[in-house]
Amino acid sequence: MTLACINCNTAPKYKCPVCRHPYCSVACYKTHKENPCSAPVEPIVDTTMKSRDDYEYPTEDTVPTDKLQLLRNSKEVKNCLDNPHVREILTLLDKSPYPDELMQEYMQEPIFTEFVDACLSVIETPDDCK
Repeated sequence: MTLACINCNTAPKYKCPVCRHPYCSVACYKTHKENPCSAPVEPIVDTTMKSRDDYEYPTEDTVPTDKLQLLRNSKEVKNCLDNPHVREILTLLDKSPYPDELMQEYMQEPIFTEFVDACLSVIETPDDCK
C-alpha cells in the first residue's frame, strides 16, 4: 500500500482527522485545510501482493498482504466497524505510543473482542492454529 502527502507527494506522517488524507507537515496540513475536506481517501494498493518473506522485518506473526486484503470483503468485520466505539478504540490504539498495553485493556471489552475475532476468522487458516 502506497500513500503520499496530498500536497507535495512525499512520505506522509499524519492523516487529516476529518477526511483521512495523508500529509507530511504542518505546512501541508494548513494548505489542505484551505479547502473543505473531501471524502476519505482510499489508499493506492500495490498490485503485487507481499508474502511473509517480502516484509523487511517479518516475524512468525506477520500476516501476508493477500490475507489482509480479505478483511475488506468481510461483512462481519464491516459490521463491527459500524460501531463508533470500536472505531474510537482503533483510533486510540493507532495514536498510542504504547498500543500493546492498551490492547490488553481493550481486550476486556466484548465489542472489541468481537471485532478481533472477526478479523482473526478472516486471516487465520486451519494450518495457522496448529
